[in-house]
Amino acid sequence: MDIGLYTDSLTEHRFEPALDIAASSGVRSIEIATGGQSSAPHLDLDVLLGSAAARTSFLAAFESRGLRIAALNCSAWPMHPVLGPAHSELISKTLRLAGELGVSKIVSMSGCPGDGPGSTTFNWTWYPWPADAVALGQRNWGEGVRFWTEKVRLAEHCGVDRIAFELHPLHLVYNVPTAVAFRSEVGERVGVNLDPSHLFWQQMDPIAVIRALGPAIQHVHMKDTEIVAGQVALAGVLDNRPFETPAERAWLFRTVGRIHPAAWWQEFVAALRLAGYDDSLSIEQEDPYSSQEDGVREAATFIGSLLRQPLPGGPGSSRT
Repeated sequence: MDIGLYTDSLTEHRFEPALDIAASSGVRSIEIATGGQSSAPHLDLDVLLGSAAARTSFLAAFESRGLRIAALNCSAWPMHPVLGPAHSELISKTLRLAGELGVSKIVSMSGCPGDGPGSTTFNWTWYPWPADAVALGQRNWGEGVRFWTEKVRLAEHCGVDRIAFELHPLHLVYNVPTAVAFRSEVGERVGVNLDPSHLFWQQMDPIAVIRALGPAIQHVHMKDTEIVAGQVALAGVLDNRPFETPAERAWLFRTVGRIHPAAWWQEFVAALRLAGYDDSLSIEQEDPYSSQEDGVREAATFIGSLLRQPLPGGPGSSRT
């Protein structure tokens, strides 16, 4: 495993300055956004697809700083009634660019359709009642399986062997049962981007999730979550108040290590190791109480300390 960075953590910085911050922070692997939900992707997808010279220059920017590309990120809203077609094309272009760059993994989200013709937004069915909602959930699931079965065929053609879905509410695949069921229908090329921050606020146990998913874990985001007990008591975790007013929310994203202690994160990394994960631990900085650069540097230092810890039960470990 190595210290990674999702480049949307540094949207205030242009491409090469962002890579400079990453390299000087001890980051060694980069997850770079191609569009979709990214507010300021650090690449031009069409330019890179259209020019071998542009791709060579792009790769050189990483190599000259001792960085590798761990994944291309096209987190988007596939199947969205309005945005869906453009985001479907984004995913296809990202797969093709990954093939051209020799990158074997993309990160995305599973998406969610609307409730039928004339819809203007997605309709996320998560509650098993009433009967028409259950039927809609089944229809949406079938549409998701068809959509991603086609993308998996394209991934195979492009030489991309991993499509890591972030387990994110508002999408069809958001927890262990949905991840396991979707993978069983679409195939093992589809796996999971494990972001514990989304699991924390849903009251899930990220370490139990790692043990349940094992080799299905294809990518990892490093981000913490603060649960504000006084606000949860009044609003619950299904809090729809805006992220722009963090003091009023029941939960909010924080820099990795600021909320859960180092001992918890050591167990998290150890569980990943035991599950066979040996890839990027990708920093995602969304802490409203820290600048982008400060948060990235703090997170990189923290993750570096975790990676220096021995595997529990292995040589040098005090645990038995």
